[in-house]
Amino acid sequence: MHRTQEMAAQVVEQVDNGRTLTEALARLLRAEADISTSTRGAIQDISYGVLRHKGELNYWLRTLVPKPLPYPVLERLLLVALYQLAYTRAAPYAVVDHAVKHAGHIAGGRLKGLVNGVLRNFQRREQELRQSSTGNEEAHYNHPAWWIRSLRRAYPQDWQAVLLASNTHPPMTLRINARQGDASQYMAKLEQAGMSGTLLGSHAIRLARPVPVRELPGFAEGEFSVQDFGAQQAAPMLDLADGMRVLDACAAPGGKTCHMLELNDIDVTALDVDESRLLRVHDNLARLRLPAKVIAGNAGQPDTWWDGKPFDRILADVPCTASGVVRRHPDIKWLRRPGDFAELATQQQQLVDALWPLLASGGKMLYATCSIMPEENGQQLTAFLARHADARLVNAEQLLPCPDHDGFYYALVEKT
Repeated sequence: MHRTQEMAAQVVEQVDNGRTLTEALARLLRAEADISTSTRGAIQDISYGVLRHKGELNYWLRTLVPKPLPYPVLERLLLVALYQLAYTRAAPYAVVDHAVKHAGHIAGGRLKGLVNGVLRNFQRREQELRQSSTGNEEAHYNHPAWWIRSLRRAYPQDWQAVLLASNTHPPMTLRINARQGDASQYMAKLEQAGMSGTLLGSHAIRLARPVPVRELPGFAEGEFSVQDFGAQQAAPMLDLADGMRVLDACAAPGGKTCHMLELNDIDVTALDVDESRLLRVHDNLARLRLPAKVIAGNAGQPDTWWDGKPFDRILADVPCTASGVVRRHPDIKWLRRPGDFAELATQQQQLVDALWPLLASGGKMLYATCSIMPEENGQQLTAFLARHADARLVNAEQLLPCPDHDGFYYALVEKT
């Protein structure tokens, strides 16, 4: 546990310094190649847990130690230990003992007593601290105060439910390959394998509990893919028909590209600016045995890759704050800043304006984000329609995080 606490604290520190949780974990695990699989899993679970509950943990720590400690590494160690005491089955005596031992290697061991005292005090006062934290919004909802204010303005009836849903563990949802079967047929296979789930649609199943994909029947054969049910709404919303020429403008890792090809016989160009991420697109296409033209290029600079032939459909899954997928990436809510919206809004505007001329007359473009913030969604759509007289809104939908899916926004626009 000593190394687990130490390394989880290092991951949290990297996130506090601006790295994504995914990147921080990958860097640490590459550097610590000798650690066991179970230790790797524990580090990941604790890191995710600390960031999921960081508002509450910070409140407890500042109540117990009003002033920040002179050694940030000790702050992170205490957050990790508090999380373990409050939310894991780890033996409390072992959590405290290992945290104190680790503190012995910091500041010449002068703060071992402080670490011991803080954690023992938390054990005595846990119920009191849990109760008092409900009066602090950042602690109660485990989101930054500015984020809470933004959601309260945007969703006066739903903001609390959105925040609470964003703190839950995400479901594992399967998209059944329509070329090989449907959800009911695959559910029978799951039940034969001793697993269970819930039908969400004709080709979607939410598993009762997450499992490694290779334990599921038919993965190598391409019978299903893992994709959130909210993300599965993109391909049907595009109003596809066989024979169409389609552009997936920000395709990696390829989930939506493959879904489109599962539903229709179409000519798809899968584009992404990150050539390394396109490897995932190739892998997914190969496993599902689907054809697509995969190109590395900047969707905002069509002159560098477009062949001049108009597309019947364009999926513009634009860069965004990812505020709708916080339960999968709890670091997002702590890494984002209010100023990010203006910068991303500029990128989003430039991208859709560059793609619009590539759309054939009568064609449709689906603007998509995994965000729940109006600045990236409804406000962008209104501005786009004002800039383009030949654009007509067909349909728009904001999905908020709930037990069945993450948060997404879709707006289908037709070129008149």
